[in-house]
Amino acid sequence: MLTYWWNLRGGAVVTTGGRLKARWVIHAVGPRWGEGDEEEKLRQATVNSLRRATEKGMRSVTFPAISTGIFGFPKELCAEMMLETVLDFLAGKETSVERVVFCLWSSEDLSLFQETLRTL
Repeated sequence: MLTYWWNLRGGAVVTTGGRLKARWVIHAVGPRWGEGDEEEKLRQATVNSLRRATEKGMRSVTFPAISTGIFGFPKELCAEMMLETVLDFLAGKETSVERVVFCLWSSEDLSLFQETLRTL
C-alpha cells in the first residue's frame, strides 16, 4: 500500500506519531523538479495534507518547504504556491485547522516565506 501511494505525487496519508510528541504525522509526496506538472503536484500535496488533517480533526499542521531539497523545486515558487494553497484552503473550506506553521531550513528560507506572504 505505501509503495503504491508513494509513487503518487501529490498524495498524502496519515500515520500515528509513534514516539514523537506529535499525535499524527502526515506523509505527503512532493514532485521532483523536471518530472512534469510539478506545480499542480505540489498544490495537491499541500491541499491533500490539509484534507487529511481536517479528517483527523487536527487543529494545527506544520509543513516543510515541500520538494525544495533534493527534489530541486525552486524555493520562491514553493513559497508562493504553498502559501496560496493554504490560504485558499483555510478561507474556503470547513476545517478543524486553526494554525499552519512552516518549519524552514534557514533564516533565508524564513525571510522568503515571510516576504511572499506579505505580497499575497
